[in-house]
Amino acid sequence: MNRLSSYNLVFAISLALSACQSVSVPTPEITDTEDFSEEIAEAVAPAPTPEPIVYGSFTKDELNRAIINELSGRRGYLPDAAEDYYALAKETGDLGIIRRASQFASAMGDTARMTELAQMWIDKDPDSIEPHMMLSSQFVENGRFDEALVHMARVLDLGGRIDFSSLSSRTENLSPQARAELIAGIRELRKDYPAVRSLHYSLIQLLEQAQQPQIAMTELDAYRSEYGNSARMMLIEAQLLLQQDQAQKSLDVLKTGIDEYPDNRLMRFNYARVLVQIEDLENARAQFSTLAEMAPDDYETLYSLALLDLELESISNAKNLLARLVRVNYRPNESHFYLGYIAEKEGNAREAIAQYQQVRISADNFVNAQRLAIRLLIQEGSIEESHDWVMRVSSGNPRLEILLTTVEADALIAAGRMDFADILLTESISKYPQDTDLLFARALVNERQGNMPSSEQDLRRIIELEPQDSRALNHLGYTLADSTDRYDEALALLERAIAVSPEDPAIIDSLAWAQYKLGLYEEALANLERAYVVFPDPEVAAHLGEVLWAMGRRDEASRVWGDALRQAPDSDLLKDVIERFKTGTRS
Repeated sequence: MNRLSSYNLVFAISLALSACQSVSVPTPEITDTEDFSEEIAEAVAPAPTPEPIVYGSFTKDELNRAIINELSGRRGYLPDAAEDYYALAKETGDLGIIRRASQFASAMGDTARMTELAQMWIDKDPDSIEPHMMLSSQFVENGRFDEALVHMARVLDLGGRIDFSSLSSRTENLSPQARAELIAGIRELRKDYPAVRSLHYSLIQLLEQAQQPQIAMTELDAYRSEYGNSARMMLIEAQLLLQQDQAQKSLDVLKTGIDEYPDNRLMRFNYARVLVQIEDLENARAQFSTLAEMAPDDYETLYSLALLDLELESISNAKNLLARLVRVNYRPNESHFYLGYIAEKEGNAREAIAQYQQVRISADNFVNAQRLAIRLLIQEGSIEESHDWVMRVSSGNPRLEILLTTVEADALIAAGRMDFADILLTESISKYPQDTDLLFARALVNERQGNMPSSEQDLRRIIELEPQDSRALNHLGYTLADSTDRYDEALALLERAIAVSPEDPAIIDSLAWAQYKLGLYEEALANLERAYVVFPDPEVAAHLGEVLWAMGRRDEASRVWGDALRQAPDSDLLKDVIERFKTGTRS
């Protein structure tokens, strides 16, 4: 198949409306958690405060250093005091010094030393709760959840209190196996401490994250029976219903939640999020509008509103919101990008170009923005200006220069300026003679100009430079199979390509086409059927039908073509194949 994975720009203005639990709406900074204050002890070691140290048996010099460190801490010289306290703790092994050094390390945010000192503290005083609190906090912060659980359990063993929800609130990205082990650990702890409310809550959260909605719902019902309902429980229930593809029931729960907790922004946000998921964008926008009224400076909500306005074609509203975000420098790259889209939609090419060009190089949508700016410049005939912009924005960055040069060449090709594209790529190749992307782009230009020898030369140069480049192997192999009678050569190239990318349906199609040309119909049919399952493209359908026709299975061929044409009624390729074979004018 002589097909490239060409870039089809799809503006991200339409919010993802999949049936999965998540929706691509930016999440505002809204939090809502259960209150476990009655279970919470000190979560971290306190900052240094003037409190007496119970000195052990050490030298007068060490005593003087401790006193100096205390004075330094009071006067704000924390780094020096923390450093010397750490050294003194290592030298003396004194519990009072270790405890004080831990507090100074905590104030400095020195997690490595806090962990080390807390372990020294435990070695000296195994029944002290505070170092276990410190270690559990540090392990949670560092994602070492199994180790955190050990110290949290020890706090309970020693009669302390701790909030286990801090554990499950950080485990969204945990591997399935690690989460399963953590769930097992929480369940074991619950056997010994069934009255610890945050343990039960943490278990529900972990089950939700593990995509075990039915088990989580059972635990949630038990939690409610013990502690009553809450906004957070309703939010979790709504999420669990979504995991079971029960969007309407989830909406009902969230609507009830809004009625019961009208000031709960997270409840309202999730209600709006599910409305987006079921494509009720008007009502979703109304909820985001209410959220914006509740917190006028919540710019993330304003950004969500702007995207919804774009989707609902309320262009003026979207434009005003995006301009406001630009003024406060919130999401400036995204805002400039969409303002460019709006200007283009309004027919103001120059304004669109200016907006796209303001997207910074650090942004995820930088390349897309430059692609659009370059296309617009070339469409209006400003070829030199487009090239000047490419060179200016990529100055000092060869990889970016090469990328944007290929973008520029694509835009020139789309505008029918093959001559300029050829000159541009040839100049760039003289500067970067071993860049395979530039060589491939020029191969395409030469092919479109009918200069097949030059195209083949560039493709073979790529294969020489990168023997495993399946893109070049596939393109050259398909071209030889489709446009020449060098079928054996084509098959050899395509067998190399399929060895590199065995699951690529485009290469499978190309291989099948070479096999068909060599009369290997059964092999070709098997490969085309495999390609068509994963990639029901008009070109694959055309090839599949042609092979079936050649094998005498004409009803099946007609059915394949007919089904494909219904899916792609504008496909000239399909229409041409059907016309050639059904009228008996096969060439």
